[in-house]
Amino acid sequence: MPDHNDAANSDAPHRQQLSIWFFVGLLCLLYGIVLVLTGIAEFAHPPNVVLANLHATFWWGLLMTAFGAFYIVRFRPGKN
Repeated sequence: MPDHNDAANSDAPHRQQLSIWFFVGLLCLLYGIVLVLTGIAEFAHPPNVVLANLHATFWWGLLMTAFGAFYIVRFRPGKN
């Protein structure tokens, strides 16, 4: 009895699967951009918290943007 999976796979064009890490990078990049923009706005209007002078929102936004950009480049589709 022939294996139908082999026949179907030989006729179909090769499709590359997207890595989950690409989507993780995309989400981190988007959240990072939002945080950077919020952090920039907080320079003019600092929040009423104890350590507002550290600008944690801005720095975490930069970190997440860099992390997301790295993962998008590292796991982008069609890289091979």
